[in-house]
Amino acid sequence: MIINELSKFLTGLKYEDIPKEAIDKAKICFLDYLAVYNKGLKTENSQIAIDTISALFSNDFNLLNKGFIYGIASHSLDLDDGHRLAQIHPGAIVFSTILAIVCDEQLDFEISTKKFFESIICGYEVSILLGMLVNPEHRNQGFHTTGTIGTLAAGATASKLLDLDLNQIINCLGLCTTQSSGLLESDHAGTMGKSLHVGKAVYNGLLSAFLAKNGFSGGESIIDGKEGFITAMVTKSKFNKSFNNNLDKDSIKKFLDENFYKFHINEVYIKKFPFCRHIHSAIDSTLILKHYIEESPKDINAIDSIQIETYKIASEHNNFSPINSQELKQSLPYAVAIALVCDDLNLDTIEELLEHGLLNDLDDNFISVDNQSITIKNIKNIVDKISISYSKPLDILTPNERPAKVIIKFSDYFQGETIDHTTFYPLGESENPLSKEDVLDKFQGLNPNFNLNNLKIIEDMEFFSLKYTFQKIGII
Repeated sequence: MIINELSKFLTGLKYEDIPKEAIDKAKICFLDYLAVYNKGLKTENSQIAIDTISALFSNDFNLLNKGFIYGIASHSLDLDDGHRLAQIHPGAIVFSTILAIVCDEQLDFEISTKKFFESIICGYEVSILLGMLVNPEHRNQGFHTTGTIGTLAAGATASKLLDLDLNQIINCLGLCTTQSSGLLESDHAGTMGKSLHVGKAVYNGLLSAFLAKNGFSGGESIIDGKEGFITAMVTKSKFNKSFNNNLDKDSIKKFLDENFYKFHINEVYIKKFPFCRHIHSAIDSTLILKHYIEESPKDINAIDSIQIETYKIASEHNNFSPINSQELKQSLPYAVAIALVCDDLNLDTIEELLEHGLLNDLDDNFISVDNQSITIKNIKNIVDKISISYSKPLDILTPNERPAKVIIKFSDYFQGETIDHTTFYPLGESENPLSKEDVLDKFQGLNPNFNLNNLKIIEDMEFFSLKYTFQKIGII
């Protein structure tokens, strides 16, 4: 039933149905994707993947292999977009799928710019709808939604680009579902498996679409069937009628009907900081308090303690001893400490700190980070003053909000004064958005040698052919 409803939506959506607001947001998401993907290609994750594919396939970077690499590259930095209710990163999947198809020289048909936008909306809507349908239960059961539901998002995107008919799309989504995978342990253990989830989601979604195009069957009931996705991977679904996993399909149908054509891409957040999204509210609160400290007679050396109160999932990002860059991206205490000590929390700052031994022994030597002299010891001293606690009142507000309260207490010299700030919507959410100029600044920061003038065509790209737009940007 679910796959059938999704497939009817995919076949029915036309460019003319999409409001301008959603088209404009799709352009912003495309800009953001390009910024992250271009930089992400240079990461260790991507280079290992490229070398491996090159060796295994004798340098044959076919459509599937390219999609695999694009997916890994665009998720390696932890800077790609996301949706807080669906708990998924749709952009890395959707645009990687599109690029793999559009840039493939062996396909003998041209894709229109209108079809480009239709496929974006289809991919985002399927990923967000299904993410909202199965979460938070799916995530709480240990699955990485970007890997699992992401496979269906890739299949949906590819289906729209390839103009599959209703039956072919049903088979494609069925094949995607049976290949959906991704465990959160890979994320929180600080491994490259997190980015692998996106690479495999794109690869499997593309493979499913082409198999279905050629007549390979998938199965319409594989999401909500007796032994389907929800029964196996969302065992405490809010749509369960009983302990026997008898699904309330009427409620599911109502949920889908109420959410189709809502254009949830408008709710997608854009990330500024290269850390797990659950950490960002604490970073924002810290930066606001830092500004207060800088305007006062105090400095960070006067801090006696830092208490972080936040919702359950965020409080579990409590790694005080990360051992590599992957773990660092999941570390709430280190993110807050770096935010307090350094002038900027950008990727260059993080990489320079890592090069100078941030995760190794204490270093008392002064180093220059963004023209600012600091020591690694400054950061570690702050980490030692941090404590993290789960707040039930803040947890109740999730997932509609992602709150974090940071409380800084100063030394007795300042009479033990305390200051605090609570962030409910981290920077980049639709309620607290980044501007287009902010996204372009992010692009330039990640890709300083890229000519931003090449991106101006995106603003009016619906008036040009997709091939011409991609050539102007430098993608093909």
